[in-house]
Formats: sequence, structure tokens, C-alpha cells
Amino acid sequence: MSASLPYRRNVGAVLFNPDGLVLVCRRADLPNAEGAPGGWQLPQGGIDDDEDPAEAVLRELAEEIGTDRAEVIEEHPEWLTYDLPPHLIGVALGGRYRGQTQKWFALRFLGRDADIRLDADPNPEFDAWRWTTLDSLPALAVDFKRAIYERLARDFAHLAR
Repeated sequence: MSASLPYRRNVGAVLFNPDGLVLVCRRADLPNAEGAPGGWQLPQGGIDDDEDPAEAVLRELAEEIGTDRAEVIEEHPEWLTYDLPPHLIGVALGGRYRGQTQKWFALRFLGRDADIRLDADPNPEFDAWRWTTLDSLPALAVDFKRAIYERLARDFAHLAR
């Protein structure tokens, strides 16, 4: 069944603060997963039909963290794809996709920490956030996204301080 399902087009944000740290957010549906892989993730979300990915990533930031006070500093040259594990096929992503194909962007945060408002959405995806080092991302990722986070940590390393 999974091979017949499409991949969902998605954008992701690696948001760097002035100190070279990256924003990660804790999933609201996993509030007890403080140190568990997958409890923390980078902001990401679907691309609307005919939407430019660079515009979509700023829209997703505004929706998920309450601010789009950022500028794109680099676009990952490839679409990165992951498959859902078998137990999530037909359950996650509305049950309509086998995984996601993602266009990732590195962005520079232009705001202040107070601009980050997870409560901007009436049904927030995240309930906490923090700044962390880029190289810590793979350890935070759920298993099926770990290869993408490893790739991002490697390919955007030149942007971290």
C-alpha cells in the first residue's frame, strides 16, 4: 500500500540566531518526550499548490512559531525525502502520504526571542522551544528523519558558529 501513496511536498526551516544556534521546537503531542528522539524538531510544513518554497518556509514560520522575522540565507540544493515507518502509514500525515519530500532552507533570525510565539496558532504544533547547536540535531530527530537531520547538520555547518 505505501508504494502507491505519494510523498507530501514540504518545506523545513533551519533558523539560526546571531550566535549561530538553531531553533528547535518540542512537539505538543509529545510533551513528556523532553529528552526522547523525535520530541524536538525543526519547524516544517506543507507547501500549498503553486506556492514558491521560499515563500512557504516564511509562511510556515509565521504559522508555527508566530513570526516570520527571518531571511533566507541558503537553500539546500536537493529535495530530501523520508518514508514513514510501516506503523505510521495510513495514520500520520492524514493517512494520505508515504512520507515527505522536503526543501530545506537556512534562515537568519531577524527578531528577538520575544517574537517567537508558539501560542499564535489556536492549535499549536509545539509547546516549547529552545536554541541548540546545529550538530545536536541528529540526536534530537526521530529515527526515520535522522538521516535528513544529519545531512542538514553537515551541509549547513558552514553557517553555524
